[in-house]
Amino acid sequence: MAQDRFRPFETTLPLDQAQTILRHATDGADDGEIYVERRKSEALSFDDGRLRSASYDASEGFGLRAVRGEVAGYAHSTEVSIPALRRASETARLAVQEGGGTLAVAPKPTNKRLYSEDDPIESATFAVKIETLREIDAFTRDLDSRVVQVSASIAASLQEIEILRPDGVHVRDVRPMTRVNVSVIVERDGRRESGSAGGGGRVGLDGLIDPSYWQAQAREALRIALINLDAEPAPAGVMEVALGPGWPGILLHEAIGHGLEGDFNRKGSSAFAGLMGQQVAARGVTVVDDGTLHDRRGSITIDDEGTPSGRTVLIEDGILTGYMQDRQNARLMGVEPTGNGRRQSYAHKPMPRMTNTVMLGGNDNPADLVAEIKDGIWAVGFGGGQVDITNGKFVFSCTEAYRVRNGRIGAPVKGATLIGDGPSALMRIRGLGNDMALDPGMGTCGKEGQWVPVGVGQPTVLMDGLTVGGSTT
Repeated sequence: MAQDRFRPFETTLPLDQAQTILRHATDGADDGEIYVERRKSEALSFDDGRLRSASYDASEGFGLRAVRGEVAGYAHSTEVSIPALRRASETARLAVQEGGGTLAVAPKPTNKRLYSEDDPIESATFAVKIETLREIDAFTRDLDSRVVQVSASIAASLQEIEILRPDGVHVRDVRPMTRVNVSVIVERDGRRESGSAGGGGRVGLDGLIDPSYWQAQAREALRIALINLDAEPAPAGVMEVALGPGWPGILLHEAIGHGLEGDFNRKGSSAFAGLMGQQVAARGVTVVDDGTLHDRRGSITIDDEGTPSGRTVLIEDGILTGYMQDRQNARLMGVEPTGNGRRQSYAHKPMPRMTNTVMLGGNDNPADLVAEIKDGIWAVGFGGGQVDITNGKFVFSCTEAYRVRNGRIGAPVKGATLIGDGPSALMRIRGLGNDMALDPGMGTCGKEGQWVPVGVGQPTVLMDGLTVGGSTT
């Protein structure tokens, strides 16, 4: 890979010509850039004892943006050439109109590297990947006679970007991504249940395809499936809920995180709009968005506008202290960008997005928190969910949860959903465990049709008064 680095401003877009075109497009604008991207990805899926699919994709293109006030002109193309750049310039220029803007100060440079630039696709041969999938399948089936189906997948990608600004600032980033996943279906007396486990991050495949890693994922997927075989219908009603550490932070991400993105608050459409400096969570609750964690799925050395990623404290000891900002919204709100300007690809304009959103741990023993529950559930794993940004209302389904009565953990429950709203849920937190953990590396976040990798994390959290949707029988 070292001999094939992506250098578009040395080859197809000569730097001096690209700079001249960009300056024309942004003359009189507040901001703008050329964003050039090359991406390749590979995915292999093994199902029912054989290779079900193998895909490889490669793409390349650029986007040119000119920003004036609240308006952004954006044009993109898969043709990375000077003629295509000129055409894009004329389109993006329409947003500037008569001009009158003052070009924003460029992002400060950074020498920090949060992940390797090595190509993760090349970190293992195609044959090794297929053989690993076969071994995962055979190993998982041998774990338990009740296993009737195994699915396993290996995915890797490499994204290379370069960003050029009108003032001549020129930055680049190379972003690897990998993931291994195992899913299993078990059957007993005609009842089938499933479980899955896996993870990854901005790392090579070496560690993920090592037997010590994928065997642990296979055992975890089987454990969840077998637990679900014994699960009883979930209760329904308002009750106490303890959320497990790590991946259950996805509820924090969806129900609270999106509401703390700058654009929603600037427009007044977030449930947290206008509450800066006010108490929005129980005392002791601190929430941060941290894109600087090494090798994590949501981490970025620089965001997609060239701003170095940062650690943004959103809520501190229950008080709202910050929002996640891209450059445009930060300028319009009179604050500094936080390194959260993200886009799915060159074909998309940036917007404020989360990176790794985490609730920090407290001082409570997790077991003691669960033991405090008089009548409720302990939710350890989550699946999909929905949230309304304007009021923070959410609905989330649990993939692993247990009934708790008088502090005793009882049978697993199936079909439990958690219903509530983010602002109220934050205020009802009454205990934070000392076991803060990050998710295993599997989050992908959607917003306005764009998808980006993210991370979540939290400790065990004890909450009062959440509505649990389930069975009334």
